[in-house]
Amino acid sequence: MKLAHILVFAFNRPNHFRQTIEALQKNKYAQESSITIYCDASRNDSDVLNVKLVRDFAKSIAGFKSIEIIEQKSNKGLANSIIDGVTDTLAKYDSVIVLEDDLVSSPNFLNYMNNALRMYENSANVISIHGYCYPVQQQMPESFFLRGADCWGWATWKRGWAMFEKDGEKLLKELEAKALCKEFDFYNSYPYTKMLKNQNSGKIDSWAIRWYASAFLNNMLTLYPGVSLIKNIGNDFSGTNSWENSRFNVSLTSDNKTFVFVEPIENVNAREAIASFFRSTRKSTFLKIKSKLKFLTKKFKGYLGK
Repeated sequence: MKLAHILVFAFNRPNHFRQTIEALQKNKYAQESSITIYCDASRNDSDVLNVKLVRDFAKSIAGFKSIEIIEQKSNKGLANSIIDGVTDTLAKYDSVIVLEDDLVSSPNFLNYMNNALRMYENSANVISIHGYCYPVQQQMPESFFLRGADCWGWATWKRGWAMFEKDGEKLLKELEAKALCKEFDFYNSYPYTKMLKNQNSGKIDSWAIRWYASAFLNNMLTLYPGVSLIKNIGNDFSGTNSWENSRFNVSLTSDNKTFVFVEPIENVNAREAIASFFRSTRKSTFLKIKSKLKFLTKKFKGYLGK
């Protein structure tokens, strides 16, 4: 089986990055896979040590067919790093698997992603494969499709990434003109439209909201596993666009199941289950501020040596 090229994007979290790589090394097909690691540069003096630790660890990595390390000379930020990295990689390869430095994978992650990439390579309405599944209360099917795209351990082909639209204003205007905001927001259960507006106003810098909107507006589908193959360990205020929210935590499965073909049609029941999960995760503004202040207080005490 032809294996997809792997991309890992790292910055200034050496402990998170180490866990990401160590989990990936335990995957079936790791030793037969080629990997490129993008290491972003420091934003300011406070990043210098951790950026160096990330780069030093990257140079020590083994266990893959080939390893390329790209050290940025200036800070590009997460969004530009991923957009440019995926674009450059897919100019050379037909498909890619993308991870950030806070995503821990199941030992079956690469197996699932590569099999799905092969199986849906020529399915014109499938844009990507996703490795994370939300911890909904309902039992999910082994695999299912949703309209749009996602960002916690994903893969796509050259043809899929060609649909990515960088212009957030253009995406928002089309969503509003077609009266799709409610559906885009999972029946008003999650503020994706607000995220896109925040992207356009400069309040956030997100490639992921534009990737989701690009896929959604092209009426494209993404395949999800029924049990998560990815765990996000970065929801601890340690990274860009991260927050403290344990409700997205999952238990990884070690099952090495054979991939079974699923007809590329959106699973309406799965979409409603995830919408219900989103509604259950809503926190008041007060609780969000309280959580953030608690984290900053602990961090400040750490600086004082208390």
